[in-house]
Amino acid sequence: MWKILVKIENSVLKVIIADVAPKEYDDPELDKRMEELENLAHTYGSLIVVKKIQKRTQPDFHTYIGSGKLEEIIEDMKTMGATVLIIWNILKPKQVYNINKELEKFGFQVRDRVDLILKIFDKHAKNTEAKLQIELASIKHMGPRIFGMGMEMSRQWGWSTLARWLGETNTEIMKRHLKNRKGEIERKLKQYENMRHLHREWRVRKGLLTVGIVGYTNAGKSSLMRALTHKQVLVEDKLFATLGTSVAKMYVPSLNWRGYEILINDTIGFMRDLPPQLIQAFRSTLEDSIESQLLLHVIDASDPYCAEKIVVVDQILEEIGADQKKLYVFNKVDLVAPEVLAELKKTFAGFQPLYISTLASFWLEELKQEIVNKLGL
Repeated sequence: MWKILVKIENSVLKVIIADVAPKEYDDPELDKRMEELENLAHTYGSLIVVKKIQKRTQPDFHTYIGSGKLEEIIEDMKTMGATVLIIWNILKPKQVYNINKELEKFGFQVRDRVDLILKIFDKHAKNTEAKLQIELASIKHMGPRIFGMGMEMSRQWGWSTLARWLGETNTEIMKRHLKNRKGEIERKLKQYENMRHLHREWRVRKGLLTVGIVGYTNAGKSSLMRALTHKQVLVEDKLFATLGTSVAKMYVPSLNWRGYEILINDTIGFMRDLPPQLIQAFRSTLEDSIESQLLLHVIDASDPYCAEKIVVVDQILEEIGADQKKLYVFNKVDLVAPEVLAELKKTFAGFQPLYISTLASFWLEELKQEIVNKLGL
């Protein structure tokens, strides 16, 4: 897996975050984008020392942010002791190369949005399958950038015309290695996929119904799963805290003595502008949600941008073919003022959602009963 070495002072990585946005974006939209990038950086464990926002009709072809802005950022990095520039946008390979060409003079580096998300994924991966999926996504992201690495090898090693030819040869060697590794990973992931398929077939034979928990990252999916099943799953106030799939049983009492046992599965959270290669890399993990009989779409009721995030999650679900019945669940209502909650109920009445709090245990029994009703039990 491709590793980026960075300088860390006092165990905290100091970074500058930058965003290039269209001129028509208003201040609230810019603040929202910057807040999400800031949350990503904090999740990785970075200390943000400067924020930069630039409005441009078109990104700069060579450096995305423009040579003048890059010089300004470099001066800030030297002054503030930052070692990494993180850009909200997804950069082209040539732009990454050109920016790094200037930054490396001072021992600095650049990362784009995908680089940062991959680093967070790598940090949070707990099982072998998740690590393989992250490595596969990294290879897909890294592939187009190899030409710049080949150029960098030639330059650092001081080769002439022959060296340039050797650098290209090394680039081809690297491409071939990554292609072979990609095939190896995909074969291993297929084995995990087949195993999950067998597990799903076993559940069907046993008559076990499955409910998938989906939602925007940090909406409270894992805490809901723990509240419904009492399984001790990881609950953190961080983006992408859950990467794999966690499955547990929920028991719902009924008038008959047996009651109902329903499988609940929790998986990776979504976010807007999640790069396609990341969605594709985790597609197999998401299959448990795709093939469940019901989806619980968990929403952070305290999030002022929850309406837009609902759209993001629904769009991704459509992309991966998850078109089964859905139950919208607004979580964290204990953090919402009564007038705000009343407005939410008015705005989203057409969704027929439920409003709960996993932390305060509000209306969880009502949610369980609604799950039973939706499943037709």
